[in-house]
Amino acid sequence: MAVTDISKEYAEALFALASETGEQSSFMTALETVTEALDEHPELLELISSPAIACAERVETVAHCFGACCPETVVSFLQLLCEKGRIRLIDACAKEYRRLLDISTSVSVASVTSAVPLNENEIAALTQKLSRASGRAVQLSCTVDPSLLGGVIVEMDGRVIDGSLRHRLQEVKEVISHEHKT
Repeated sequence: MAVTDISKEYAEALFALASETGEQSSFMTALETVTEALDEHPELLELISSPAIACAERVETVAHCFGACCPETVVSFLQLLCEKGRIRLIDACAKEYRRLLDISTSVSVASVTSAVPLNENEIAALTQKLSRASGRAVQLSCTVDPSLLGGVIVEMDGRVIDGSLRHRLQEVKEVISHEHKT
């Protein structure tokens, strides 16, 4: 079983538990808190994932660090990951959980890469256009890649729309080279 399959199964199980009690959003907030804390303090992740430290100690450390800020079920989930030696999958689990939450709330996440940062008006216009096209609410995740030269690349719901200047120039180059060969 691939790592992604494992994290998907764990995330699905946690999402099912959250759905039973209507706590899907609060669990997502807790997972974000945990992943941010582990990103900011990589030594904590090393500690709770180290096989050199007794499992009981690692599980107790998780409870101590996250018990006050996370729902009990999320803490138990983290402890289970520790016990199974899979705590390093927490980022992948959180991303999969986010995907499940977005599907359940009919929100599509669109990854937008642009040559320069988009301003608020451009973000609002793109969000509105993507929402109309998909029939769902859209949340943008924007990044900048100066190598695009201009335009944007949008990835949403498994589709890629490449409106970058780099892509258009490549298409022109291919047409010219094809015509030149004939």
